[in-house]
Amino acid sequence: VQLQAFGGGLVQAGESLRLSCTASVNIFSVTDIGWYRQAPGKQREFVANIIIGGRTNYADSVKGRFTISRDSVKNTVYMQMSDLKPEDTGVYYCNAKRIGVFNTWGQGTLVTVSS
Repeated sequence: VQLQAFGGGLVQAGESLRLSCTASVNIFSVTDIGWYRQAPGKQREFVANIIIGGRTNYADSVKGRFTISRDSVKNTVYMQMSDLKPEDTGVYYCNAKRIGVFNTWGQGTLVTVSS
């Protein structure tokens, strides 16, 4: 399984970005697929995911600002990030899991939010 993440960049606080993650497998075959991030000097943390059945989960820090969605035809997961804050700065990693089969990370895409 391979994941390719795109969409990072430099924005000002309050602006928006959309990240995309394209999988080499049918995304309906995974248990969950989503995003984690790692800020400088900090541990990687969960941001959002879509689990089997379509339920979405978000970290409290991004609820109401980030929206995760999927396109099954393109095998792509998107994360629309709005009202970005400097504390959202970090490298964002796409992750896909299928229990007992794989736990795969994408290459990461850098998001920098200036104040």
